[in-house]
Amino acid sequence: MNKDEIQNLIKELIEKTTIKLHKISISEESPTNTWVSLEVSEPHFFMGNDGEALYSLNHLVRRIIETKTFPRKKDENINNNILIDINGFQKKRVENIRAVAHMMAERARYFKSSIEVDPMSAFERRVVHEFLSDATDLKTESMGFGPSRRVVIKYIGAI
Repeated sequence: MNKDEIQNLIKELIEKTTIKLHKISISEESPTNTWVSLEVSEPHFFMGNDGEALYSLNHLVRRIIETKTFPRKKDENINNNILIDINGFQKKRVENIRAVAHMMAERARYFKSSIEVDPMSAFERRVVHEFLSDATDLKTESMGFGPSRRVVIKYIGAI
């Protein structure tokens, strides 16, 4: 799906919730991540319960896009890493996760050991892995099962 189709899909889904959509914009943070920023009149409907409705909207949009793009070839510039952000909620959350990852990475470097981060959702763990992917002296791994799954930042020394 191209950006216009994605934008129309999200607009249609938001309008079905009867919440007024003021603005929608699509930007690419990296070649693998596309941010869709929305401004709505009543964001608390999406932010309640730690953003559960927002996560559901993200999941629903990804599944619809996946279903519509499945028959196409892989080289048609299809981006499944779409992240919907309502009134800046996700941006703040990602910035906080990156700040924690940076702090824990510095701690791993200082103590030259492995540091376990508190349990996180799959999305949060992915943010940590991507944020620290360029660090040559650190390696990240996910460990544990279910709700106790966490990221371990391992110091491997300078390469």
